[in-house]
Amino acid sequence: MKQIIIGTRGSPLALWQAKHIQERLKNELDIDSALKIIKTKGDKILDVPLAKIGGKGLFTKELEEMLLSKEIDIAVHSLKDVPIQFISDLGLACITKREDPRDCFVSHIYPSLQSLPHKAKIGTTSLRRSMQLKAIRADFDTLSLRGNVQTRLKRLENGDFDAIILATAGLKRLDITESQIKYISPIPTTTMIPAMGQAALGIECKMDHTIAPILRKLQDEPTALCVNAERKFVEILEGGCQAPIGVHCEHIEEGRIQISAMVGFADSSKTLKSSIQGNSQDSIALAIQLAHEMIANGAREILAEAIESYRLS
Repeated sequence: MKQIIIGTRGSPLALWQAKHIQERLKNELDIDSALKIIKTKGDKILDVPLAKIGGKGLFTKELEEMLLSKEIDIAVHSLKDVPIQFISDLGLACITKREDPRDCFVSHIYPSLQSLPHKAKIGTTSLRRSMQLKAIRADFDTLSLRGNVQTRLKRLENGDFDAIILATAGLKRLDITESQIKYISPIPTTTMIPAMGQAALGIECKMDHTIAPILRKLQDEPTALCVNAERKFVEILEGGCQAPIGVHCEHIEEGRIQISAMVGFADSSKTLKSSIQGNSQDSIALAIQLAHEMIANGAREILAEAIESYRLS
C-alpha cells in the first residue's frame, strides 16, 4: 500500500497518539505514513467552556471534512471526544487497547481530594467531573480550565488552582510523573466515573477506503466491547461528548462485565447513579437496559435541564 496520510490535532498528546498509531502501522502492518496537523474548533476557542459552544464535533469536524475530501486517509482520535453519530461514509475502522481510564488528581501542595481545604479551587471544564467532585464535597469550587495538558499544568504551577483533574492516560502517555509534579493520584472509577471511551483511541476513515479492513487488525476486542457499550448508553440517553454523563464498562471476571453510569447537574444538586452486571456477550443489551432504567428515573430530563442551565449561566 502507498504511504497514507494521518490527520491529527497538534497538541503534544494528540501527536503522541498519532505517532503511536504511525509506529503500529509500520511495525505490525508494514504501512508507511505521514502526519498532517489540523487545528480544530476545540483547539481554537480556549476562553469558553466546551459545553457552552456546543459539544458535537468540536475536536473532530475539521478532520472529518479532510477525510471526505481525501486530503487525509485516516484520523486518530481520543474516543471520549468522538460524537456518537458519524457523517455519512465515515466510521471507526478500529478501537485500540485502552490505557488507564481513570481521572487523576494533580496538585503541587495537597496529596488527595480528601486533603483539600474548604472551598478549594479545582481546575476542570468538564461538567461530568464537576458534577462528581461536588458530589464528593459540595464546597469544592470548580473553575474553568481549557488548553492542552502542558497549559493546564502550567496554570496549576502558577497557583491558579489548588488542584486540577486530568485523564490518567494522558499523563502516562506524556510520561508526566511525580518527579515533575508532587502529587499525582488516579481516582478510583467507583469515586469518579470516566467519560465514554476515555483512554481508548479510535481510528476514523472513509469506510469504503481500502485501508478500513486492514486497520481492523489493530483493534483490541475487549476494549472495543466496553467502549461500544459506553457509546450505546450515551446514544440511548441522547447525550453528547460534553454532557454531564459518566459511563464506564469494565471486565470484572471471565465472561462478565459491569457498566456504571452517573448523570446530573454540574453542581451535583440533582444526580442519578446506577450500574448493571451481566455476560460480556450481552454488552450492548446491558447498556440499553441500564440507559432505559435511568431514563425511567428521569435521566433525560436531568441532562436537558443541566445543559440548558449551564449554557445560560
